Amino acid sequence: MTATSEELKKDEAASVEAVSSQTEEGSGAGDDKPARPEASKRYKLSELTPFSDIISEISGETINNCYQCKKCSNGCPITYAMDIQPHQVIKMIQLGMEKEVLTSKTIWLCAACETCGTRCPNEIKLADMMDALRQRAEKSGYSVGSKRASVFHRAFLSSVEKYGRVYELGMMREFTLKAGGVIGKVFDGTLIKDAKLGLTMKKKGKLPLTADKIKGTGEVKEIFKNSQKKG
Repeated sequence: MTATSEELKKDEAASVEAVSSQTEEGSGAGDDKPARPEASKRYKLSELTPFSDIISEISGETINNCYQCKKCSNGCPITYAMDIQPHQVIKMIQLGMEKEVLTSKTIWLCAACETCGTRCPNEIKLADMMDALRQRAEKSGYSVGSKRASVFHRAFLSSVEKYGRVYELGMMREFTLKAGGVIGKVFDGTLIKDAKLGLTMKKKGKLPLTADKIKGTGEVKEIFKNSQKKG
């Protein structure tokens, strides 16, 4: 792990050093902000395709435009819980460190608040990139960095795919059963507390017992199918 940290620091320094030349190229046009590059290069994916190109294709974001200014990490409200900082995730993608990225907790903890994308001088949407990494992680065969976060992610998407919206009761039932620890919740009293909270929410009309489907569920399912083909 020491070698990995040294390699990241070395590449970060080299990337920051290259920023000045990029800034000089854009300054002649009278605009300090670099022009947003074409989002997707439509890479022809194969087993030999670089990891950065794969994630760029799935997310539609040009990962290699990152020059490690670290604004994403400095503004992220979830970094205290992450094992890899957002700017480090991008650098590791550029270095082809696929397993290290896909088995990290960070990709599952991202809240998709888009603070990072708003602050990024190259307008790289890290929330979309993180979503692409989660898709890739589920198909990679690697052990996920955070099982509970992964199960919640899948339960949430499953509910939206089926009903066109989130059915909270069904989603939490699926999460509780698949995340494990049900027996432990019985003994430590957590399950009873959850049940009491559920009853309180039901009385206030915040937790319907039955799911309400939207009219366009067929279109929603088609969106999911197209997304799975792309991923």
